[in-house]
Amino acid sequence: MANITLGGNPIETIGQLPADGKKAPDFTLTATDLSAKSIADYKGNRLILNIFPSIDTGTCAQSVRTFNEKASALDNTKVLCISKDLPFALARFCGAEGLDNVESLSDFKTGDFGKNYGITFKTGPLAPLLSRCIVVIDTDGTVLYTEQVAEIKDEPNYESALASLA
Repeated sequence: MANITLGGNPIETIGQLPADGKKAPDFTLTATDLSAKSIADYKGNRLILNIFPSIDTGTCAQSVRTFNEKASALDNTKVLCISKDLPFALARFCGAEGLDNVESLSDFKTGDFGKNYGITFKTGPLAPLLSRCIVVIDTDGTVLYTEQVAEIKDEPNYESALASLA
């Protein structure tokens, strides 16, 4: 399990992020149009998984805005913004903000994504939401980079995530 903090208070996740160089675990998530999306739907694309607790917090919203801005310059790359928020909330946020370079997906139905990626909060006030993480996956489904943000209130290291695709 990962040991991270929320406002300096320790909390744990149920496991660890997939290791660099390993195949990314498959997933089935719900898109904003309520369709099911799996990793196979993105075959041949590089993926940046921007994972966060809730779109309705400032840091989570900023990560979506930042990746939306930076994603427009990336070739053959999809940015998937993933939380347990309802698809309607994700669609509302991106629509209101005019964000169209990212795709929002939800783990609200089963929670299996959070379990398979080891990032569901096990303890603390945000359990069972997803912890703030970045996972970068290459075109053949191999994990290139991961970041488990140590303090949930902090933003991820955007530059390191993007550099892993260079």
